[in-house]
Amino acid sequence: MSRFVRLDRAAGIAARSAFLFVLVVAAAMVVLPLAGYHRYVITGGSMGETIPKGSVIWAKEVLVEDLRNGDVITYRPPRGAGPEGLVTHRIVAVRRQGDRRVFLTKGDGNRAADPWTFELNEETQARVAFHLPHVGRALALASVRENRMVVVGLIALLVVIATFSKLWRDAGTAMKESVA
Repeated sequence: MSRFVRLDRAAGIAARSAFLFVLVVAAAMVVLPLAGYHRYVITGGSMGETIPKGSVIWAKEVLVEDLRNGDVITYRPPRGAGPEGLVTHRIVAVRRQGDRRVFLTKGDGNRAADPWTFELNEETQARVAFHLPHVGRALALASVRENRMVVVGLIALLVVIATFSKLWRDAGTAMKESVA
C-alpha cells in the first residue's frame, strides 16, 4: 500500500470524523434548546469530580416546588454573597421560613456549604439534567473567532489533501491502465 493511499485514507477518516463531530455538536446546540434545555459551561472547580471544570451542563426548567435535596441547580447567588454570576451547586437543605422555601447549597468539591441561603422567586428553576466533561473547553475555544477560523481552515486542508490524494491515486491507476 503506497504512502499516498494511506494518507488519503487517514485524511478522509479525519475529515469525516471532524464533520460528524461538528454535525453532532451543532444538532445538540439546536435540538436541546428546542426541547427546553439550557446550556452552561462550568468555569469553576467547586463541583469537584462530579461536574469537573470545563464541563458543559444542560439544565431543564422545573417547578421550584419540585426541587429537593440532592438536586443540582444553576442559580444566581444573593447580591453581596460573594460570587458574581451564575453558580451550579447541589441543594443540601430546603427549609421553611413561614410560607417561603429557603435553599442552602454546596459545591460537591467544597468542604462546607455555601455561607448564604436564598429564595427562588421565580416559578421555575434550572435543574441540571446531564453534563459532558471537557466539552466546555472546546466551546470556550470555539467562541474565539481566530480559533474558529483555524478549525475551519484545518478541515478545509484535510478535504484538499483527501481530494488531491484521490486525484493522484486515480491518475496513477489511469496511467497503469493505459500502459496495460
